[in-house]
Amino acid sequence: MKSFKDKEGRPWNVEINVTALKRVRDLCQVDLADAVGDDGKTIERITSDPVLLCNVLFVLCKPQADERKISDEDFGRAMAGDPIEDATNALLEELVDFFPKRRRTVFRHVLDLSRQAETRAMDQIETRLSNPALKAKLDKQVDEVLETVFGNLFGKQPESSE
Repeated sequence: MKSFKDKEGRPWNVEINVTALKRVRDLCQVDLADAVGDDGKTIERITSDPVLLCNVLFVLCKPQADERKISDEDFGRAMAGDPIEDATNALLEELVDFFPKRRRTVFRHVLDLSRQAETRAMDQIETRLSNPALKAKLDKQVDEVLETVFGNLFGKQPESSE
């Protein structure tokens, strides 16, 4: 059983079994049992939509929420920032562990490759964002827009003597 904490610091246990899968399928129209066999579409759908992700997580954690008298809205309000990433990881790890050995091995490999690709993509984005040439290009584009807008509204501004 995997766990995460919401932004209020409350711990939540994610447990995937047949009963939990049925509950998610019935209430969220998401078939987690097909997550390995559908080319990653189910996982992509869940992880790219924070509302769907939180709905699935709430349904998986519903017995705990009922016990604590926490509504789906209260649960959703407590899901932002790092808890979303932590909850996603708990869900994916628990889902991998649910499957029998052969499928679990395949799903684990797919999940590891996906995480590696995400890490590479984030590293590349950070590298590009820290490039001084990007700031210079953005500054130039802002200057061009301002010149177009204000130059047309107020006439051409005199060159600076600096």
